Parts: sequence; C-alpha cells; structure tokens
Amino acid sequence: MAEIEVGDEVRELRVTPDKYLPHRYAGASGDFNPIHIDDEFAKAVGLPRNILHGLYTMGLVAKASAVALAGGDPAALKRLSVQFRGMGVPEQEIVVTGTVKSVNGNRVVVDTVATQGETKLVKNAEAELEL
Repeated sequence: MAEIEVGDEVRELRVTPDKYLPHRYAGASGDFNPIHIDDEFAKAVGLPRNILHGLYTMGLVAKASAVALAGGDPAALKRLSVQFRGMGVPEQEIVVTGTVKSVNGNRVVVDTVATQGETKLVKNAEAELEL
C-alpha cells in the first residue's frame, strides 16, 4: 500500500440507491417508519417524497473509507462519527468524498462528506481506520 499522508484525497464512492432500497433497508434494520417506505405518507407530512434512512447514509460513509484505504475490509473501521445534515432520497446519486485528516502509526482518520446533488447529507464525519 502507498504511503498515506495528511491531506490525501480518498477515492470517492458514488451510489445511486434504487427506489426499493428503503424497503430493503427497513427490513434489515427494523426501522419501518413510513417516511422511509410510504411515498404518500411522506408527502402528507411535508416531505417531498419518501426519504432514505440516515443510518444507510452513515453506512456509505463507513464503506467509502474502508474501500478507499483498507481494501474493503470493514474490520479496519474502528470509530465512526457523523453529523446528519440533509435528507437523501432514492433514485438520485450520492457521492461520498474524504480527505485524510490525521495519520498516527497505522491509525488514519478521514474527514468525510456525503452529498446528493446540492444537498449535504452528512458532514463533519470522521472515520478512524486501523490499517
């Protein structure tokens, strides 16, 4: 593996969740809140449509760091913190980018942002990996 240095950009992750992803995620997570799985309900409570689960987006942040720096090994992720900032929707591309914030031996901290169009879904996210 190449030397990792503070300021290095990590390879971005681009994902377009299909319209059924919130249903599958609800089944996996047990979170069946209708704002995620019922488009009409979401509109009735003032949302533009059904929205993605925040923890799904958080998972993309974790995946992006592990794929970029640890060869896809999820066990390399030792700590993850995020600030949710916006609502994501199915069928629109999500882009996760990151920059190496610190390197201490085999520990690397990545500052990460997840966006969907102009909407920041997650910012001030930190993923700490042990490489």
